[in-house]
Amino acid sequence: MFDLVILGGNIVDGTGKKAYRADVGIAGERIEAIGDLGQAETHRVIVAHGLTVSPGFIDSHAHSDGMLLLDPQHANGIRQGITTELLGQDGLSYAPLSPANYRMYSRYLAGLLGLPPADLDMHNVTAFRANYHKKCAVNTAYCVAHGAIRVETLGFRDVPLVGDALKKAKRLVHESIEQGAVAFSTGMSYYPNCWSTTAELVELCKEAHAAGALYVTHLRDVNTDRGFGGGGVPEAIEIGRRSGIRVHFSHFRTLPEEAGQIAPKIAPIDKAKKSGLDCTLELYPYPIGSSFLPMVLPPKEQEGGPDAILKRLRDPARKQAIAKLIDGYEARSIAEFVLTHTPNTPDAEGLSLPDFAKKRGKSMGEAVRQLLVDNDLQVGFRGAPPASVATWRQLGRDQMELLSRPDYMVGSDAIPVGNLCHPRAYGCFPRFLGRLRKQMPGIMSLETMVQRMTDNPARRFGLTKRGRVQKGYFADLAVFDADRIIDNATFDDPKQFPTGIPYVLVNGQVAVDNERCTGVLAGQAVP
Repeated sequence: MFDLVILGGNIVDGTGKKAYRADVGIAGERIEAIGDLGQAETHRVIVAHGLTVSPGFIDSHAHSDGMLLLDPQHANGIRQGITTELLGQDGLSYAPLSPANYRMYSRYLAGLLGLPPADLDMHNVTAFRANYHKKCAVNTAYCVAHGAIRVETLGFRDVPLVGDALKKAKRLVHESIEQGAVAFSTGMSYYPNCWSTTAELVELCKEAHAAGALYVTHLRDVNTDRGFGGGGVPEAIEIGRRSGIRVHFSHFRTLPEEAGQIAPKIAPIDKAKKSGLDCTLELYPYPIGSSFLPMVLPPKEQEGGPDAILKRLRDPARKQAIAKLIDGYEARSIAEFVLTHTPNTPDAEGLSLPDFAKKRGKSMGEAVRQLLVDNDLQVGFRGAPPASVATWRQLGRDQMELLSRPDYMVGSDAIPVGNLCHPRAYGCFPRFLGRLRKQMPGIMSLETMVQRMTDNPARRFGLTKRGRVQKGYFADLAVFDADRIIDNATFDDPKQFPTGIPYVLVNGQVAVDNERCTGVLAGQAVP
């Protein structure tokens, strides 16, 4: 007796092998049989004639850490066919943190991750995982966050991580991985992460490597003088070489100014791979990204965390000087920012930063300062897409060609916060499977694309018995129409669900039924 049988679907099993027609029988959390099950006894049947049955998609880079705690149904992810998300990305998350540090750091990150309940236990990774286990619609895996490690050992301060503090940090990294973290992650555009040096990261990565995890990196572009080779790719490669750790590059793709220039972009990584460094990469199918506004404050203005930052921003004697510092801070092109999340000043959402500043009669530096004060630092933004359609199309081709490489996978970089969030939070996976696959036939088969979205991340991050349609594997499945699947989320109307994904199963339970969320919260903390 099965709990559910999916009849007559075209099985794309995640391995890259050619699709075949078969039925899938599910008992409890797992796939019990694949074959001709038309006469089998079952509690429920899903007729999938003409539909594709694939493993549920594994989002290798998501910023849902806070929003899953506020909205565990997570429709923006589950409706895309995502059944597992990798949290802790860019070194920005909540564990391991003491109660006081959790309240402080979660407040600082609220413009990116949302503001979760203040009373949650995040003192170690075991406690972190318990906050999500069987309490969310999707499975979650955790990359222990460099920012949390630094806050817990040094506070929110620009001081070297050495001596006893380094010993404590290494112990926290090792314990976090023993408790289920699958990687050590950092984001070298963010604070307190970018106050580190290459030497610090090598030491922490040695510990992560000894514990069996990999290094996930958003490359350094802040405090570049502290990074080997000026940061970026050279620093990440050097960390891998000196620590021995496997390296995973976050959202590595061509940017609008590099459209069509894949070869020089990827060449240093390919050279490192040929010399023996174990590297993988991920990307999303959009021309620009998004983040949160506190990151644009100059390094000295970041010291001390939210209360100290806001005190300086409000100080009448310092306001003008800080605004001038922001205006002159060349590490970010703030003129391209479009405001996506300003909870206390909703009239600002959707405006470019220059338009908002003009509307308020302020310089952009003063506009940033005022936005951060008025919204208690909770301000999100995205970039402005290229004006040229030709550039968009070339970037799409670049993304498809990169994803066709066997070392690539998909990471949405989703930030589902705000009324005008980046559309990648609602459309990343169907944009690849529908829009780009149909626009650019011949680059990649459906089977290959599904492999990059399922088996590749499962193998890389050590997610046990996930990422394939195979007997004995967990029944994380997406059932979609390969001809109709399409993303509908746009930059001006981002909260639109995709079309063509009628069913999604997580651990054998139906989470999406006829394109409607069921309310089932069957997600587990994995691996």
